[in-house]
Amino acid sequence: MEPIKSTDCVVSLEDKYGMIFGMANEFSIAYGVAKVCRAAGAEIGVTYLNEKAEHYVRPLAEKLKSTIIMPCNVQKAGELETVFDEVKQKWGRLDFLLHAIAYAPLQDLRGRLTDVSLEGWTIAMDVSVHSFIRMARLAEPLMTRGGCLLTLSYLGGERVIRNYRMMGPVKAALQQTTEYLAAELGDKGIRVHTISPGPIMTRAASGLADFEELLREQYARAPENYVVSNEDVGFLAAYLASDRAKGMTGNLIYLDSGYNIMGE
Repeated sequence: MEPIKSTDCVVSLEDKYGMIFGMANEFSIAYGVAKVCRAAGAEIGVTYLNEKAEHYVRPLAEKLKSTIIMPCNVQKAGELETVFDEVKQKWGRLDFLLHAIAYAPLQDLRGRLTDVSLEGWTIAMDVSVHSFIRMARLAEPLMTRGGCLLTLSYLGGERVIRNYRMMGPVKAALQQTTEYLAAELGDKGIRVHTISPGPIMTRAASGLADFEELLREQYARAPENYVVSNEDVGFLAAYLASDRAKGMTGNLIYLDSGYNIMGE
């Protein structure tokens, strides 16, 4: 067996194509992932929600020299499929994607789970969970060399976190979905993971009541007392998308300074 060189240990995404779904602005976890994966050598495609979001996202995507920059509202019929058609035409294959999409109507998000409307619940599950299943289905035929599907969760999907409310069971469903997708797609060489970061101040997080207080409390109690950044998530995502992570699939991976091991 050849000795391992120091350069062999560097994560590389050269000759890989990756789609990033859910970028809203420079503070998005999706942008942190896109930046790191691009720096590791990947060709990156980016989607934005609508014309309003395009104003913030397109300049970031252009900095990344993204060759695919497209609108994608998963609630609009055909938009997700159009993105994957473009991937097929422009790249011919796909190696990884990040699903960084979650949504619930504000009145349901900030109310009691007991009072959540059927409409609000259906929207949250469709956007936050079923869209990942749809992405997996569309990505499967394009991942001709295997690949990696990544999504994002939070500790509130496993234990009750104050003010996380309805998103707790929604994220729990997403985490279980990851395991089933991993089981079904493993024979195609497609790996599936959920990354569970600690609180990060993003536009989506601002919808949670008292989020800044939650952020301060959790990192004060975390063993490392280190506030995780969107780029930290990017470094982990780049590793998982790389060939160095073969042999790993179906995992829920914490990136929260160790807060997940602490009791209440």
